[in-house]
Amino acid sequence: MVRIEFDEPRCVAAGQCAMVAPELFDQRDDDGVAIVLNASPGPDQQDDAREAAAVCPAAAIRLVAE
Repeated sequence: MVRIEFDEPRCVAAGQCAMVAPELFDQRDDDGVAIVLNASPGPDQQDDAREAAAVCPAAAIRLVAE
């Protein structure tokens, strides 16, 4: 299992995370900064979480093993 850690101040509102993992991430309407919808993804969402972390241009997403 992994837990998503998100460093909001680093987010540049590119939206890549929300595009590759919409069940885990969304974006605020006012400034586009990402929102973590599910910080503890299930086994079926772990690959999406890894991809979201990999495509984040600001490296604002980190996965921590639990």
